[in-house]
Amino acid sequence: MSLIGSDRVRAVVGLGATGLSCVRFLASKGIDFYVVDSRENPPGLEQAKLLCPEDRILTGDLAVLETLGVTELYVSPGIALRTPVLSRLAEKGVAMRGDIDLFCDYVDAPFVAITGSNAKSTVTTLVALLLQACGKNVKAGGNLGLPALDLLSSGTDYYVLELSSFQLETTPALQADVACLLNVSEDHMDRYSDFYEYQRVKQRVYRGCKAAVCNKQDILTAPLLAEATPVRAFTTKSPDLKEFGMLKDDDGAWLCRGVERLYHTSQIALKGTHNYANILAALAMLELLGMDVLSEAVAKVLAEFGGLSHRCESVRTYRGATFINDSKGTNVGATLAALQGLGSTSHKNITLIAGGEGKGADFSDLKKPVSDFVCTVYLFGKDADNIAKALSLDANIKRFETLDEIIHDISSTVKEDDVVLFSPACASLDIYKNYEARGEHFVNLVTAL
Repeated sequence: MSLIGSDRVRAVVGLGATGLSCVRFLASKGIDFYVVDSRENPPGLEQAKLLCPEDRILTGDLAVLETLGVTELYVSPGIALRTPVLSRLAEKGVAMRGDIDLFCDYVDAPFVAITGSNAKSTVTTLVALLLQACGKNVKAGGNLGLPALDLLSSGTDYYVLELSSFQLETTPALQADVACLLNVSEDHMDRYSDFYEYQRVKQRVYRGCKAAVCNKQDILTAPLLAEATPVRAFTTKSPDLKEFGMLKDDDGAWLCRGVERLYHTSQIALKGTHNYANILAALAMLELLGMDVLSEAVAKVLAEFGGLSHRCESVRTYRGATFINDSKGTNVGATLAALQGLGSTSHKNITLIAGGEGKGADFSDLKKPVSDFVCTVYLFGKDADNIAKALSLDANIKRFETLDEIIHDISSTVKEDDVVLFSPACASLDIYKNYEARGEHFVNLVTAL
């Protein structure tokens, strides 16, 4: 643990949940700082006024940062480091830090860092539940739930952090006890100059880690680490020795460690190949933390954990069809995983609902799984035309203005054994406050059928 020196001029840049957590933390340590936000009335402003002198809270323009003599900034994840004023300050040697970097200064217990384009919330939650089942005092958060700084407390055995690429931009040396990059697919292309810049940022999760977990089926997750650093790979194919993977026999499919059969898929609440990959990643992390992956406590969690809301969540059966809410599928990779995990090679029985704000994504990767598994595609939202153009299939593509119209149309055409998958492959902000509001709207519409 390293304490912050007192010879610096600091500012929290951007309020909201993360910025406010930095304000609370710095104030609790008796450290002087400014608060600067480009918005006149940002969320969290009134709370910040209770913790910071009002003459040190400056709103309406980030340019004021250049007049304060700042040496260190705590930049909220939603603000890009290439913002002109931040770029100019960085060139002058001002340190660009974030809440996770500050967390690393003070954390005094082992922590797990999990990132990826998709599934990081599911895996973070599962790892925390598994460690709790093993009798450990665990705090989980970061990009999911509570901000990381709000988690810090005495008596904690392990911290489990979900980290976004935005948070990793301001984390030069994470030094996690176990670091995991689950997968890399196009996301936030409106923030990064190209896909490779995005991948390089994701790879920062491995910096200084004591052990790592990567996806054998995604070479972009492979870590570049010292040879002595323990690495465990996971795969949904047959694993090599020390890898976590899947084997099939006359009794069905098994989750395995090498040739050792750990859990039959019938013992696991989560279903779908993509979810089995998530569980294998969690088990690999658990092993690296010295836990028994074959204990009764672990088995109980796997038998009961059905996943998160808005992530391939079964809503109901209507006219024999299963409606699934995957509103957290905010990028192409998430929808790709859902289609591959739920798709049947014997017949096209998926009705896909997609659309929203694409964040500059290339939707062409959806073409093959849609061709393989989908009977009808329903599109709505800002980037509906771009998705339709990328698919360019003979498939039955329907366009509507609202989700209400889509569900009304589906309700009269859906058949027994169909799967209606709401996995937008886009952000929600063109229509909804967030993906949760979008998912709740879908659930309400389906429940009312």
